[in-house]
Amino acid sequence: MSNSFNAKTTLRAGGREYTYFSLKALEGKTDLGRLPYSYKILLENLLRHEDGANTTREDILALATADLRKLPAKDINFTPARVILQDFTGVPCVVDLAAMRDAMKALGGDTRKVNPLCPVELVIDHSVMIDYYGTRDALDRNAEVEFERNAERYTFLRWGQEALQNFKAVPPDTGIVHQVNIEYLARVVFDKDGLLYPDSCFGTDSHTTMVNGIGVLGWGVGGIEAEAAMLGQPSSMLMPDVIGVRVAGRLAEGATATDLVLTVTEMLRKRGVVEKFVEFFGPGLANLAAADRSTIANMAPEYGATCGIFPIDEETLNYLRLTGRGAQQIELVKAYAQAQGMWWTPDAPEAQYTDVLHLDLGSIRPSLAGPKRPQDRVLLSGVKANFRQAFEAEQKMRPSAGPAQVTDQGRTYTLKDGAVVIAAITSCTNTSNPSVLIGAGLLARKARALGLATQPWVKTSLAPGSKVVTEYLKKAGLLGDLEALGFNVAAYGCTTCIGNSGPLNEPIGKAIQDNKLSVSAVLSGNRNFEGRVHQDVRMNYLASPPLVVAYAIAGSTDIDLTSEPIGRDKDGKDVYLKDIWPTSHEVQEAVAKAVTAELFKATYADVLEGDARWQSIKVTRSETYGWDAKSTYVQYPPYFQGMTMTPPGIRPIRRARALAVLGDSITTDHISPAGDIKLDSPAGKYLTERGVQKKDFNSYGSRRGNHEVMMRGTFANTRIRNAMTPGVEGGVSRHINGAAGPVEPIYDVAMKYQKEGTPLVVLAGKEYGTGSSRDWAAKGTILLGVKAVISESFERIHRANLVGMGVLPLNFVDGQSAASLGLDGTEVYDFEGLKEGATELAVNAKKADGKVVTFRAKVRINTPVEWQYYQHGGVLQYMLRQMASP
Repeated sequence: MSNSFNAKTTLRAGGREYTYFSLKALEGKTDLGRLPYSYKILLENLLRHEDGANTTREDILALATADLRKLPAKDINFTPARVILQDFTGVPCVVDLAAMRDAMKALGGDTRKVNPLCPVELVIDHSVMIDYYGTRDALDRNAEVEFERNAERYTFLRWGQEALQNFKAVPPDTGIVHQVNIEYLARVVFDKDGLLYPDSCFGTDSHTTMVNGIGVLGWGVGGIEAEAAMLGQPSSMLMPDVIGVRVAGRLAEGATATDLVLTVTEMLRKRGVVEKFVEFFGPGLANLAAADRSTIANMAPEYGATCGIFPIDEETLNYLRLTGRGAQQIELVKAYAQAQGMWWTPDAPEAQYTDVLHLDLGSIRPSLAGPKRPQDRVLLSGVKANFRQAFEAEQKMRPSAGPAQVTDQGRTYTLKDGAVVIAAITSCTNTSNPSVLIGAGLLARKARALGLATQPWVKTSLAPGSKVVTEYLKKAGLLGDLEALGFNVAAYGCTTCIGNSGPLNEPIGKAIQDNKLSVSAVLSGNRNFEGRVHQDVRMNYLASPPLVVAYAIAGSTDIDLTSEPIGRDKDGKDVYLKDIWPTSHEVQEAVAKAVTAELFKATYADVLEGDARWQSIKVTRSETYGWDAKSTYVQYPPYFQGMTMTPPGIRPIRRARALAVLGDSITTDHISPAGDIKLDSPAGKYLTERGVQKKDFNSYGSRRGNHEVMMRGTFANTRIRNAMTPGVEGGVSRHINGAAGPVEPIYDVAMKYQKEGTPLVVLAGKEYGTGSSRDWAAKGTILLGVKAVISESFERIHRANLVGMGVLPLNFVDGQSAASLGLDGTEVYDFEGLKEGATELAVNAKKADGKVVTFRAKVRINTPVEWQYYQHGGVLQYMLRQMASP
């Protein structure tokens, strides 16, 4: 690999000599000190990969000399050092790789070329569900059910571990991918045979950004983009704006890292940071622990940014020591960061940013977010009013019949609107942070001492992101206090945060459905979109772990915990939240005593081995996978059927029909649900026809290796609203052929159009595709026959995924929308002017009365590489043809 800047040089660390590509080679051409930390990582990446073709000297100089206040619309390449996967999105990645091997064989190529070229690490964390809770054996029972449900998937992953090079799998019931990443997998600085470079990663989960908290540049991508990175393809991106956030002060007494991140999410959503980098700097960094930084970085998808990064500094090294990294690695990180000008100190000069926002840590107040979006922060004192306002809005569509009498597990009580039926300490966002976990334990201890208990209708769970959490809670003597309130460890995985909350007790669920109650969930997660946490729960609030425990005790969100009693003590006296809230000193003292490097070292010593269940899975090593036509979990996908070495090119879209007309903030959960599969849904019928009983349906997320299930689940969220079927909630549409047909499931309508050979379009509002980096939201879209999506705006990952699957992403021009143009989905659509490099095209929408609405739409294929993908029918086909070429 050539380098025109003679940048390769050496440094010594820990008594050893290493080579690296020095940014100082660019001195005289740019002022390195003015570059943001994130740009230095991008610049080193270009410098190291300069080859005169994919990455040129001109590319390097363009980035090095860019004016962040007025960036050119220039694309650059980025090649991550590694790829991380979770199993919901990882299984389809491995399915695609297995299918590519079969397709490679059919094209006459070498199947061994289909192998990851960089380290790929998969953590199985998305499959376990909270079926059992509140007991000492809940953890083991949930794991047992998990293995029963997912035996086919886990056997397939074991095959991948044996057949694929550079691929490792962290077994189930170990932790959550992003927490395992910061605590164990992240290198911060890579050492590849003596060559040093910044650690960086792509992940098939939007919260991959969590690793930004320890100075590692990484972000979530769709599975198809991750596969491209695995196979050596650089990712093309426009030079990003970088929004600087100057941090000052320190958190006030009573404020937590959760309150901080919810405030940051609200602030940055208002600013607008979609497709931008966010970088934190300023004197306040010295008062933020690495765990706090990682909490903020974790929710970058919620505030809309590509990443939310912190620089490497002494606190980064403290965290590496705490989590058991070796002394040589820590010395290496410091030496490299200092040599490259990537080391931050409080007196470091301020870099140039596109814009600078200010964050005063001292202004942070106890907060929640909800009831439907993570950016909708509400002060703790305002939750009651917030709930009542949302409840009133719900009554217009779904009036409540009022309180219900429930008898469950030998107790009878009244279940009301606002009742907290799920209280979950969940998600890597917060369980990676010892201060809020210890805080929850201390609050539980004080509540227990006063005789407080959780309400009987609350489903409680504790699902840490790593086993280290359990160990330090035990060491602090707090696990028993949490268990006394029902917060027994139920799993090591994502659980409630991703919708794997499991069933509510049958009498509770029946009462909610019969009386149409608007009940609540309070969870320490990062997302609370409609229908995500549980399909019977309409009000979902994000909160710190201590507040999760507090609301489990209160049992309702129709309460002001700052002024009303949370309960009564043994003597019948009112107890307020302030009476049981731990002080910062109490939390810090307990963390210092209980959280040690020895716990991390012991926990991660055998992290890849798994338990007896995992070890008992037997597989036969083979170059290609033995597909089972009867499997309902893993099937050969249709993307390569009939494929030749000649790409199809740009095909015209003519006489298309609308499948759905959707509103704002349509999430990837709306497009491709992860949770429960309903018995009467198209996916449920498919499984039933193949002899699968309802109890064994598992979730959509667990069946992402089977396109037949997933395409039937596309747009199947029970909370989605299609304007083509006004007044009806759920994934339904109408087939229009002259007259509008009856309301039917979207899948059934799409299959009718597919049989007729009619292409489809989707119309949508702002922030289309927000949420998880869910490649099935794009895969399902193309398999339904959708050729184009026209929205007011896209979320970054989903737009890229649509291109990667051969779907045309378009935006209405500024100020226009489906509503403003009078489009209702009954039209016939023709697209004019689609050609390589086009930035706009014309759309002609012919109405039933013959009138034609003509409008312009922006083409959101952003880079030359994306045009290549689109012309090949998708990125997978593009890569396969490249690898099969002699």
